[in-house]
Amino acid sequence: MVGTIANTIGILLGCAIGSVVKRGLGERYQDVLFCAMGLAAFGLGIHALVEGMTDSAYPVLFIASLAIGGVAGTALDINGRFDRLVERLSKPKGGDAPAAAPAGADAMEAAEAVAGTEGTVGLAAPTSAEGAMVAVPKPKLAQGLSTAIMLFCFGTLSILGPINSALYGDETFLFTNAMLDFVTSIVLASTFGFGIAAAAAVLFCWQGSIFLLANWVAPLLTAEMMTEISIVGGFLILASGMSILKLKPLSVMNLLPALLVPVLWFALLPVLQGIGLPFGS
Repeated sequence: MVGTIANTIGILLGCAIGSVVKRGLGERYQDVLFCAMGLAAFGLGIHALVEGMTDSAYPVLFIASLAIGGVAGTALDINGRFDRLVERLSKPKGGDAPAAAPAGADAMEAAEAVAGTEGTVGLAAPTSAEGAMVAVPKPKLAQGLSTAIMLFCFGTLSILGPINSALYGDETFLFTNAMLDFVTSIVLASTFGFGIAAAAAVLFCWQGSIFLLANWVAPLLTAEMMTEISIVGGFLILASGMSILKLKPLSVMNLLPALLVPVLWFALLPVLQGIGLPFGS
């Protein structure tokens, strides 16, 4: 698990640097970094799609995965539950906190609604007529964490890395991913603060679980399955980028169950073939 530890440390260091640099960044620079993060997620998603679709043996599986996963995630209200959990964890202990946004609402739009203005990202708090400071909410930590988790955990390198590490002792993917996540965490932490470091714990548990289970589920971890999972993951990363750039507000967390659909498909495939249905070779 050397690669996973390196990946986790890379995120923590990036968050520390980003949270310090944030103090010297004005609104314009924070906005540029926020847009850069959206473009990066957009590009990474497209890259995963182009790379995966050329090798896909089931070109419509991703459609079924997104549809089924989206319905399941919406029924479970994963995004709303996640937002409420993060709000409880990040709520100030003293004084009145800004009004909470409806569960599942786009973080940036919610911040603008509470502030009563548009584009208030990282602005200094204004004063009232009496001179009292009026809190202006910054981008929600919930959106930053959900985006960080998507980028850190559901890329091809983050999935294949711990598998290669466990089965072949090859840490190349994880070391490469550590460098990418280091840079990404600097950008995220400069916008959302050091709270993004919580994603490092999620990444460690995610990659650690894959590492420990790799040998046990080795017969299921075929190249075809990993290709299909990577395609779905690419769509989720792309959706995160669209949300950040405000092209379309999406509840990306509600789409997470889509990653399980390819796994279920390949588990059921032998049964379908056994009863004579023409699936696969």
